[in-house]
Amino acid sequence: MTAPDSRERRLGQLLVALGVAALAAFVGWFLFVTLPDVPDTDGPTILGVVLTLLAAFVGFRVGARLAGRLVATYNVAEVAVEGPITRTGDFGSIPGRGSGTPADDVVEQIRNADDDDNVDALLVKLNTPGGEVVPSDDIRNAAMAFEGPTVAYATDTCASGGYWIASGCDELWARDTSIVGSIGVIGSRVNATQFAEELGLSYERFAAGRFKDAGTPLRDIDEEERAYLQGLIDDYYQHFVERVAQGRDIAPGAIRETEARVYIGERALDLGLVDALGTREDVVDHVEGLLDREVSVAEFEPSRGLRQRLRGGAQATAYAFGAGIASRFADSDADVDVRL
Repeated sequence: MTAPDSRERRLGQLLVALGVAALAAFVGWFLFVTLPDVPDTDGPTILGVVLTLLAAFVGFRVGARLAGRLVATYNVAEVAVEGPITRTGDFGSIPGRGSGTPADDVVEQIRNADDDDNVDALLVKLNTPGGEVVPSDDIRNAAMAFEGPTVAYATDTCASGGYWIASGCDELWARDTSIVGSIGVIGSRVNATQFAEELGLSYERFAAGRFKDAGTPLRDIDEEERAYLQGLIDDYYQHFVERVAQGRDIAPGAIRETEARVYIGERALDLGLVDALGTREDVVDHVEGLLDREVSVAEFEPSRGLRQRLRGGAQATAYAFGAGIASRFADSDADVDVRL
């Protein structure tokens, strides 16, 4: 969908680019044709003409980039959160978990959109089973800080960390068959004590602090350690519930009653987990109503190398049902996996 003055803006961009190209050509002619004193020539040299044309071409490219900023053809920015949410964009080497955009890059694009005077509203595209806790919260905070309407919309999956992010937006839309929810936390640890015994391995502890090695897989944990680790999970869950309750205006008790279930879009709408159902086109139409004018959407995305682009399409459908966030406890040697 294009804004009503998009043709005028494109014409303005072309004029800016041509103006910069003409200036570059003038400078190039002076530097490469007029200024050089080449004997035995009555006119411009072939080299001088070629260099002038090259200067004009470079000027046009620079002018086009400059025009894109000065005379933008968009007034709404779209930022995508796709795949597992992590600080680096990778989610380990386990097959099926795929990779996503680094959370810091997503935050940067939201801030770029907020700093862009042409952008009046923000769309947050969500297709994620979740991710790490703090990176998800960073994206949520960036969306909350955006000055203007923020509308999140789910495509296939908006679960766990994805819903954490959505709770920081003004509205959340979904498809009628999108997977939404998984508002919960799970902690796990590998118990390798029997395997270690079979291999003749033993664990000898050298640590300062009662719970420094809580959850290590090479020994059984006692009830005190189990209570400590469960307390951390409960704290994460409390934060999750509070954020959703605040952002979605849902009673904390109703959130807890979901028991971390996932729902298809229609059921999520009945429960108040989403505001409306529709496609991306419906969302854009809705934003037009919010801004009271036609809109043109520009996708804000970080620059990616070839390797990142190839890996970006390798997300697994099986993991897209809200298995959720994974992160290790900060500043801890505990081998415990935590997921929202």
